[in-house]
Amino acid sequence: MEPKGDSMKRLLKYRILWMWLPLQLLLMTLPSTAAESHPIAQLGCKDRCGDVPIPFPFGIGPGCFREGFQLNCTLTNGTYRPFLTNVEVLNISLTSGQARMNNHVSHQCYVNTTRDEYADWWLNLSATPYRFSDVLNKFTTIGCETLAYVGIDRNSIQSGCVSMCKSRESLTNGSCSGIGCCQTAIPKGISYYRVWFDLNFNSSNVYNFSSCSYAVLVEANWFEFKSSYITTRELYNLEVPVVVDWAIGNETCETAKLNMTSYACVSENSRCIDSTNGLGYLCNCYDGYQGNPYLRGGCQDINECADMDNYPCSGICNNTPGNFSCSCPIGEHGDPSLNGKCYPNQKSSLTEPLVIGISVSLVVLILLVFGINFVRERRKLNQVKEKYFRQHGGWLLYEEMRSKQHLAFKIFSKEELEEATNNFDDNKILGQGGYGTVYKGTLKDNRIVAIKTSKLINESQRKEFGKEMLILSQINHRNVVKLLGCCLEVEVPMLVYEFVPNGTLFQLIHDKTSISHTSLQTRLRIAHESAKALDYLHSSASPPIIHGDVKPSNILLDENYVAKVSDFGASMLAPMDEIQFVTLVQGTCGYLDPEYVQTSMLTDKSDVYSFGVVLLELITGRKAFCFTAPDEERSLSSNFMSAMKEDRLQGLLDDQLTNEEELQLIKEVAELAKACLSIRGEERPTMKEVVDELDRLRKLKHHHPWVSHNPEEMESLLSESSNYHETETTGYYSLEKKAALSIESGR
Repeated sequence: MEPKGDSMKRLLKYRILWMWLPLQLLLMTLPSTAAESHPIAQLGCKDRCGDVPIPFPFGIGPGCFREGFQLNCTLTNGTYRPFLTNVEVLNISLTSGQARMNNHVSHQCYVNTTRDEYADWWLNLSATPYRFSDVLNKFTTIGCETLAYVGIDRNSIQSGCVSMCKSRESLTNGSCSGIGCCQTAIPKGISYYRVWFDLNFNSSNVYNFSSCSYAVLVEANWFEFKSSYITTRELYNLEVPVVVDWAIGNETCETAKLNMTSYACVSENSRCIDSTNGLGYLCNCYDGYQGNPYLRGGCQDINECADMDNYPCSGICNNTPGNFSCSCPIGEHGDPSLNGKCYPNQKSSLTEPLVIGISVSLVVLILLVFGINFVRERRKLNQVKEKYFRQHGGWLLYEEMRSKQHLAFKIFSKEELEEATNNFDDNKILGQGGYGTVYKGTLKDNRIVAIKTSKLINESQRKEFGKEMLILSQINHRNVVKLLGCCLEVEVPMLVYEFVPNGTLFQLIHDKTSISHTSLQTRLRIAHESAKALDYLHSSASPPIIHGDVKPSNILLDENYVAKVSDFGASMLAPMDEIQFVTLVQGTCGYLDPEYVQTSMLTDKSDVYSFGVVLLELITGRKAFCFTAPDEERSLSSNFMSAMKEDRLQGLLDDQLTNEEELQLIKEVAELAKACLSIRGEERPTMKEVVDELDRLRKLKHHHPWVSHNPEEMESLLSESSNYHETETTGYYSLEKKAALSIESGR
C-alpha cells in the first residue's frame, strides 16, 4: 500500500501539470498567428489582383516590382486580372520559380477542299525573365491528317507533331498517341513560341467529320484528349494554360553574390538556387522557414507545433528556429515522437512540483505583461484621437450640435468612414490629386456619400475648424452640395458630403458627345441654378460666404441634371467688420479675378468674375485657358473681350448654338458675361442681378414664338452614364482651399 504522503505529492504534481499544459499550448500558437500576417509584396504595394496573389519580385505599379516582373491589373469581364502585356497570368509560385499563363489555341479549318480559316498564335518572351517549361508543357497537335510545328520562326523548327485518323470510330478519349492527338516535348530555353501548320497535311479529305486542326503548347497535366475536339469546334479560339519558368537575372548564384546591391535573396533565412531552365537564379527559404525570400525579413520560422498533421509529436512539442523538438512532460519518460509514447516515472523528485509552479508563474507573468501592453497601446491611440478632436474644435462643435438638435449634421468616427469605404479601398476612389482624395462610401443606413480626405492642413486655423463646420452645415439650398458631417479624430479632418451622381458641368461642356445634345435652354437653366446658389452664399448664408473658386468642375449635376455648386465647404467666410486680405493668391488659371490678383482682396465680385468665365464656356464650348493655343487665344476671357470689341463674337460661339433664331439671345448672354468680366469689381453686377437677368433670358427663350422645344433632350441627358472612376478630378476633389476652414486647396 502506497504511503499517504507520497499519494498527496503525486496528486499535487498532476494537478499542476494539467494547469501548465494548456498554457504551454497557448504560447505555442502565438508565433503561428504572427507569421500568417507577414506581407508578400513591397510595403505600400498591392499584393493581389482579383483573386490572384502578386508576390514580390512581381508587382503592380511604380516601385512595386523588380525589373522585368511588372504586371498590369486590368478589369476584364467584370473581374480584375493580372496581365503580362496582353497575356493573362493565372498564378505565380515563388518556391518553384514558375507561373501559369493563358495561351491561345492555333487552328486551321477547311470547307470542302478549301482552307477558309487560319490562325497561328505566337508569344514572344525573349526580353523577359520567362522561358517555357520543358518539363511541364507538351506541344500538342489535334486533328486528322495534321502536322504542326513550334519554333522561333519558319526557318528554325524546334519541335513538331503529326496526328492522323480516318473515322470517328478510330478516336479514343484520353489517348494521345498519334490517332487524332499527338504530343511531344520541347527543348529547354525556349522564350519565343510560334505555331504553324504544314500545308501538305490538311483535313480536306475528312472535313465531313473533322473540319479543323489545332495545335498549342499546353500544360501536360491539365490537358486530356476528348474525341469531341475532333468532331466539333470546341477548341476554336480557346485559351489553355501554359507553364513558364522564371528566374532573376542572367547569372549564376556564385556571380550574383559578388554584387550584393543587386542580389535578390535579401531575407536572412534564404538561399540561392541556380535556374534549371536557362540562365538566372531563384531564392528559396531555408527548411523550417516560409514566406517571401525576396523581401527583407520575408522568410519566417514555421511553427511546426501548430501543425501536428504535418509535424506529428506525441509528447510536448517545442518550436525552435527552423525546427522543432518533442519531449515528455516533467515526471514522464519515453519516446515522444510520432510512434512513441511517454510513461510516468516510477519515482518523482520532490523538486518537480516546485519547477512546475515556477513555470506556471512565468507563463502567467508573460500573459500579464502582454495584457498591460495591449491596454497601454489602446489608451495611447485613444489619447491621439482625443488630441486631434480637441485641436480641430470638436468639443465646441459637439456642444453647439447638442443645442441645435434639429441640425442634420454628424460627427463621424474614423472607424465608421473606414467601414463605409471598405478601408478606403482604391476601387472606391471618385477623384484624387496632389492634395487629397475623394472616396465613394456607403453608410450603415445605406446612404451613398462622398468622403474627402486631405493631406495638408493650415496649423493656424485648427481651432476654428469645428466652429466653421457648424456654420457650413446649416447651408441648405437646392443648388448647393449638402455637407453631411465630418471626422475630427484624425490629423487632417475628413469631410462627408451628399453624393451627386452625374459628373460635373466641365464634363458636360467639354465632352463633345454630351454638349452636342445640350440645348441653349438647358445651358441657361444650369447657369441660372448655379447663379442662384452663389447668390444664396453671398446674401442668405450667415455669415456670408465667398466661394473663391467658381468653375465648371465645381458645379455638379445630379440624377436629373440639376446644378449643385460644390467646394463651398472650403470657401472664405466673409468678414463682417473689416476687409479680408490673403497672404497667397489662390485659384484656378483662367478664372481668377484680376482685381483679386493685384490687391489680394477676395470679395463677392471675385465670384461674379469667375461666373462670367463659366458663362463663356457654356456659349462657346471652349476651355477657360488653353496652354497650347497662340498667346492671344490662350485666355478665353481676353479672347472674348477682344471679339466683342471687334464684333467677331460669332466666330467664338459653339457650333451647336450658331443658328440665326437663337443668335440674338446668345448675344444678350454674352453682354451679361461681359459685364461680369469688367476689370473693376465695382462695375460688375451682383450675383442677385445676374440671377434676375438669367431668369429674364430663360423666360424670353421659353416664350419666344420662334423657339423650337426639344422634349427628348432631358431623356438624352439622363441616358448618358457618368463614371467617376474615369474622372481625374470631380467637383468633390478641390474641397479645401485656404482661409477659414484651414485645409489646403488642391488647385
